[in-house]
Amino acid sequence: MAAGGSTRHSLAVDGLTKVYGDLRALDGASFGVESGRIVGFLGPNGAGKTTAMRCLLGLVEPNAGSMTWDGTPLTGSIRLSFGYMPEERGLYPKMRIGEQLAYFGRLSGMDAAAARSETGLWLERLGLADRVDSRLEQLSHGNQQRVQLVAALIHRPGLAVLDEPFSGLDPLGVEAMSMVLRDLADTGTAVLFSSHQLDLVEDLCDDVVVIERGRVVLDGELERLKSNASSRLLTVTVDDLPWVDPDFGLLTEALVDRGVDLDRVVRSAGEAGRITRFVFEAPRLSDLFREAVSR
Repeated sequence: MAAGGSTRHSLAVDGLTKVYGDLRALDGASFGVESGRIVGFLGPNGAGKTTAMRCLLGLVEPNAGSMTWDGTPLTGSIRLSFGYMPEERGLYPKMRIGEQLAYFGRLSGMDAAAARSETGLWLERLGLADRVDSRLEQLSHGNQQRVQLVAALIHRPGLAVLDEPFSGLDPLGVEAMSMVLRDLADTGTAVLFSSHQLDLVEDLCDDVVVIERGRVVLDGELERLKSNASSRLLTVTVDDLPWVDPDFGLLTEALVDRGVDLDRVVRSAGEAGRITRFVFEAPRLSDLFREAVSR
């Protein structure tokens, strides 16, 4: 539904720095987001993710660095074409949902008719068409989250910046939100979202940016990062061991160097018992994340 159109766009952030007194919230962070790509923006609490997102939307003024959209420095008019879902939800609890979403559409430059039409389409898609006249405070947390998402996407942004959009959602809500983000990217929108749910990010994202202490420590296409990693995930299950429950066997899972002698590993495991599973594969995103932030 919401789409950035067929034109290809790109966001480029270069050397972004923000200082609060003695705290360097951002320390020369650089990354990019392309049309049709979903980028997971990851990092520990306090790493600088929210500060960077607020800089993109003009809510925080950086001390140094540049932010461009198709090579043009970000301005107020360019930012109107972006969609932003903050971590701290900012909707009006006593305002009716349909009225509220149409209002946010008008703030983003839509005419009244288009704002009403998109409101109806989005609420229908997310299963909230029958709540158009309900006040926001009458909805569950998950449905309020859906309404907040619509407020960010109603004007069909070229770039969607979403801060913890999956926070507090049940599995059905996560599935619905994931489908929306995938559809956005498939229709040309550039999507940047933060999350602490690394398994979800791994399933959904094309690219990842990992930030720690205000610096980008890992950046790129997720599958390429996994393929090029110096480590591999080794999983071995051995049974027929007298001290192990025979219904389960002994499971060993470890990160090893990609050049490990697999023949030696197989021999050692086979000497202990009967090998029922042996998997040597690229590391998970969680493994890459831990390695990047611990450097």
